[in-house]
Amino acid sequence: MVKTQRDIAQRARRIHLVLTDNDGVLTDTGVYYSSFGEELKRYSVRDGMAVELLRQAGIETGIMTGEESESVRRRAEKLRIRHVYLGVRDKRRQLDLLLAQTKFSLSQIAYIGDDVNDLGILTAIGAFGLTAAPADAVSAIRHAVQFVCRTRGGQGAFREFADHILALREPRSDDRRRSVTPGAIVTYGKDT
Repeated sequence: MVKTQRDIAQRARRIHLVLTDNDGVLTDTGVYYSSFGEELKRYSVRDGMAVELLRQAGIETGIMTGEESESVRRRAEKLRIRHVYLGVRDKRRQLDLLLAQTKFSLSQIAYIGDDVNDLGILTAIGAFGLTAAPADAVSAIRHAVQFVCRTRGGQGAFREFADHILALREPRSDDRRRSVTPGAIVTYGKDT
């Protein structure tokens, strides 16, 4: 259980991997289909910059999604995202495989998700790492995470979470409470 802002900042300093769902976090939950059956998704370039900012800070990124979409694969390739898991039906189980492959611990992982299929992984990571949801995530997810973004999925929510982590990792020169992103809902001391 997370009790204080200081606990959250300590968790942020341990993060080595930020994972995200795709649809509803990196996209706006909408899917466009052409008359040829082509699937099109819209991504925020600000989220792409977040991947680079995290990389510069020594933090890896990954996408874990239930979709088996070529657009997700191409977006991950463009951003040079190393950890890409497509067609995942049980994200909590996939997390165990990821931990075994990477040798990371739960305390070194952050995750942002938006819907009920993210609840298992959010609960597991939230016990030791950091969790977030876009502003338009379903209610159960918004209540299960430590940080609720002001921005919606596909509109820079991943960037906001990345900025939040990076700001928390900055060394503090005094013991005053650090401010967080204005308007963001941050919950501490919640059993998730």
